[in-house]
Amino acid sequence: MDILQELRYRGLIHQLTDEEGLTKKLSEEPVVLYAGFDPTADSLHIGHLLPILCLKRFQMAGHLPVALVGGGTGLIGDPSGRSTERSLNTSDVVEEWTDKLRGQLSQFLDFESTVNPARMANNYSWLGELNVITFLRDIGKNFSVNYMLAKDSVDSRLSNGISFTEFSYMILQAYDFFRMNSDINCSLQVGGSDQWGNITAGLELIGKSTGNKAFGLTMPLVIKSDGTKFGKTAGGAVWLDAEKTSPYQFYQFWINTDDNDVVTFLKYFTFLTREQIAELEEQVKLSPEKREAQRVLARVMTELVHGEDAALSAIKISEVLFSGNVETLSGREIEEAFKDVPSTELSGNEEIGLVDLLIAVKAAPSKRQARQDIESGAVSLNGIKVSDVEKVLQSSDRMEGRYIVIRRGKRNYYLAKFV
Repeated sequence: MDILQELRYRGLIHQLTDEEGLTKKLSEEPVVLYAGFDPTADSLHIGHLLPILCLKRFQMAGHLPVALVGGGTGLIGDPSGRSTERSLNTSDVVEEWTDKLRGQLSQFLDFESTVNPARMANNYSWLGELNVITFLRDIGKNFSVNYMLAKDSVDSRLSNGISFTEFSYMILQAYDFFRMNSDINCSLQVGGSDQWGNITAGLELIGKSTGNKAFGLTMPLVIKSDGTKFGKTAGGAVWLDAEKTSPYQFYQFWINTDDNDVVTFLKYFTFLTREQIAELEEQVKLSPEKREAQRVLARVMTELVHGEDAALSAIKISEVLFSGNVETLSGREIEEAFKDVPSTELSGNEEIGLVDLLIAVKAAPSKRQARQDIESGAVSLNGIKVSDVEKVLQSSDRMEGRYIVIRRGKRNYYLAKFV
């Protein structure tokens, strides 16, 4: 596989230093490459997927990826892509988050391969040893202030102000590349387009310090066709941690992809073949209402991040909510499916009348309205329509012994949990 041709087909090359030289090197030997991930939260999010999957694509092509977790740079804060200063986290917090990110990265890269195993590194192992004299004399002297001010990541912050702490981030990341190059012969750094200035700073340091030849590659910033930022929802970021963004929510994010974006995302994020993508692209043109491309994208991405069982469960939940047959859901699936709907905890020992239940979960504003809704057939319990305003609910009416799913009208769901 010509990895650069594959990346170009998928639209994953935004900037590249010395394409001819890198093409030659990649064809001659397995290349060590890396991408960095700073622990700015306790989980990676889908904005990190492009560099993660880029490393995976290189490994599939026979090269040697390194996932560098920024235990050191995470204590400083990258100004790239930000208009304001980051809040600094304590070393304990950064260390905890670093461990969590290492675990997540191991889901995507093969560290057990006997041919070209992936590796993990933590830049705190060398940045933590630096003293200020060494930093200023041996590293800082290689960078002019004018050179640093010209970088977008710094220039864009000058109007709002940038601390010396974040101003120095570029040099620290450049030193990362230098150390990776010196220690393990790493000759390629990949990252998002906002990392171009940091990557080329590393090339500058390597060239001045050792004369070695190294390369940089950035991927495009993912922007949806409507101009909004990719990876954000009304509830915030879409995380890779199932506790922060459930597999069902993750699946829903992808299945709601716009027709104008779905083929691009299939190229960016999946490992489907060109033929498979071309077939789905044709279906988008001929039968967009079937949303087959979105279904494939959502299934493949959920399986990639959360596993096959989680993907199948997410599909099941989606189908159940569409049909209304919620009685087939397990307790875990109920919790996942109705995570974002109004939820009310009630005493597990009490019987409760249907009218009172609708009031308790705020499905109706008054008993009069509750009775009208029941009599008109607008209320369903656990997927079954009810019309008896005098109905009293027993423990036997609860799913899994503790859940009652109330639907009022076609789309308004409420969850009662008996504890």
